Amino acid sequence: MNCIVIDDEATARVIISQLCANVPSLNVLEGFPNAMQAIKYLNQNEVDLIFLDIHMPDFTGFDFIDTLKNPPKIILTTSDPNFAIQAFEYDCIVDYLVKPVSQERFNKAILKAEAKQVIPVKSDSNTDKAETTSGNHLYVNIDRRLIKIDIPSIYLVEAKGDYIQVKTEDKNYTVHSTLKKIEDKLPDDLFLKVHRSYIINIKKIIDIEDNSVLIKKDVIPVSRSNRPELMKRLNLL
Repeated sequence: MNCIVIDDEATARVIISQLCANVPSLNVLEGFPNAMQAIKYLNQNEVDLIFLDIHMPDFTGFDFIDTLKNPPKIILTTSDPNFAIQAFEYDCIVDYLVKPVSQERFNKAILKAEAKQVIPVKSDSNTDKAETTSGNHLYVNIDRRLIKIDIPSIYLVEAKGDYIQVKTEDKNYTVHSTLKKIEDKLPDDLFLKVHRSYIINIKKIIDIEDNSVLIKKDVIPVSRSNRPELMKRLNLL
């Protein structure tokens, strides 16, 4: 991955570059002491990953991200641990490293960045690639960690206010996200939104009765508008 380092401290840029040098998959193209210089560079060059400090004169790391229309993956490198929750409101941020950073912790951050580099499950050009990897796995942000979920094991996704609950064969996960965002990451051949608050794995249906389906022990309502598509998927029309 081609990357750049943005930090107003020269020593910090050197340290991050040295950590990168120990990871064969990383190629540091440039280092910048401020966001403005980095923006000029990005207007003419493409990168896969940015190591970004938060506290910089005149232009914070978050200000910098807000200027980017299609930001690459970003790993924050900072001495301030107080912005972690705010950081993960940005889909492009894959990890939050608090200085001083050990090589071991740095390597874990790179693994997360590499996981996001893979093409998303759906081929729709409008899908959000954040939190999604290829094949049969979905990555979600939970407590500032990327958790890998086996997609075929998911039998139900339920919207609950500002959160969604992803139910699997082994475990349930509560994620700060929207139903639409997760729907865009799930394969159409397995999943169907049957109600404004529910997405089901049609392969896991046990029983259908009137306007509801039974999956595991959950009785899921099926809206009138979505029932024809469900019947079509199940070859019941």
